[in-house]
Amino acid sequence: MKGRQTTVRILLADDDDDDCMLAREALAESDGVIDLRVVSDGEELMDYLHHRGNYAIANLAPRPNLILLDLNMPKKDGREALQEIKGNEQLRRIPVVILTTSNAEEDVHRCYELGANSFIIKPFSFQDLVEVMRMINKYWFETVELPFEGL
Repeated sequence: MKGRQTTVRILLADDDDDDCMLAREALAESDGVIDLRVVSDGEELMDYLHHRGNYAIANLAPRPNLILLDLNMPKKDGREALQEIKGNEQLRRIPVVILTTSNAEEDVHRCYELGANSFIIKPFSFQDLVEVMRMINKYWFETVELPFEGL
């Protein structure tokens, strides 16, 4: 991504309004220009990614550079959504970072088995969340090389 894109698109899938607000504020304090889109459950996430329903117009749902995925959501949980994303030829290259309150060992193992790129336990303090968002931004958009969107 270095030098290729000025705005980073992150899609946050989380049903907790407070966590979404805190993540938005934390990302605003991190370095870089971030376009954060938020969906509240796994079904809405998949609608966004497949341009269905409220997201049928593609420019309303631009392809994210990174997905931050909570595990415990209604309708379709994060584990099911992760399995669907990583099992789809067009979506599997989008990095998925699990950002959840769960610290259950079976969740960590299962998510990596399903293809998660990282597993992060949500910090309790806002300042720690800001630091996590800075690290995510730095790692995924300054350090590693991601594939072009069209590939």
